[in-house]
Amino acid sequence: MKPDHPHRETDDDYRQALAEGWLPIREVARRTGVNPVTLRAWERRYGLVVPQRTPKGHRLYSEAQIARIQAILTWLGRGVAVSKVRALLDNPDPPAAEPDASPWEDLLQQCIGAIGRISERRLDELFNGALAVYPAHTLCEHLMLPLLEQLERRWQGQFGAQLERVFFHGWLRSKFGTRLYHHNRQQRGAPLLLVNHSELPLEPGLWLSAWLASSAGCPLEVFDWPLPPGELALAVERLKPRAVLLYSSQTLNLAQLPRVLAGVDCPRVLAGAAARIHQEQLAEVAAPLHLAQDPVSALHCLRELGLLNGEPA
Repeated sequence: MKPDHPHRETDDDYRQALAEGWLPIREVARRTGVNPVTLRAWERRYGLVVPQRTPKGHRLYSEAQIARIQAILTWLGRGVAVSKVRALLDNPDPPAAEPDASPWEDLLQQCIGAIGRISERRLDELFNGALAVYPAHTLCEHLMLPLLEQLERRWQGQFGAQLERVFFHGWLRSKFGTRLYHHNRQQRGAPLLLVNHSELPLEPGLWLSAWLASSAGCPLEVFDWPLPPGELALAVERLKPRAVLLYSSQTLNLAQLPRVLAGVDCPRVLAGAAARIHQEQLAEVAAPLHLAQDPVSALHCLRELGLLNGEPA
């Protein structure tokens, strides 16, 4: 072997770095839930986490940087803008985050404005810009769920409400459906089966739950329509999913629920407002039925059950 083979040498350097405990970006994404696109944006735009580079350009991260990423997520979870986080991390005695440091209210109002104007392009720009620098679960918790809540209040008795609702729910399904399709092509293993268990077409919480699970590395099958008793068990028989997640933001026919769940022998999760509405009665449903009140809670539930063991896309 001649010593002047640069590709062979850099490949060897990369393997040696991994053997010494350095982590590639995909492993960092798997462990932290922050996708590679966001990690690169944090590096380039904010200098938050600057990895080592091999001669061939591979990014490599240390355990200390993993801990730093977890600290970043903590600040983001408190509503701090990503542009403010570095100063808080680098200050040995950081002050409490100021109330006006949050970027979310302004972004939320801009999204409502885009929905009111039926502007798909502007809504895309706002969402894509936020997604480039915030992890999916942070963006869901601080933007998408408050946005849904404000929209529901806005649409009470307002002329044009149905127009806005159809536009936004259609955009949501199209946006996340496309992302899920491409994410699924990169995943392996048994899927998570998500089923709309309400009479609401284009149930937004279902698609947010699917987006979060997919961002955490889980392959999915999404049925955006209720399944009658017996057919959910048939779907489980054919798909052999790792779990079934039923989502409903409406009241349930509790008498029918045991029949729907009959024959479903994998972990079962009921998510959405229905889990809160019927919390006491659901304790009597054939166990185990895990409850989650919104998409973020559903993500935590799936993680606690050990069902998100894939690699983020």
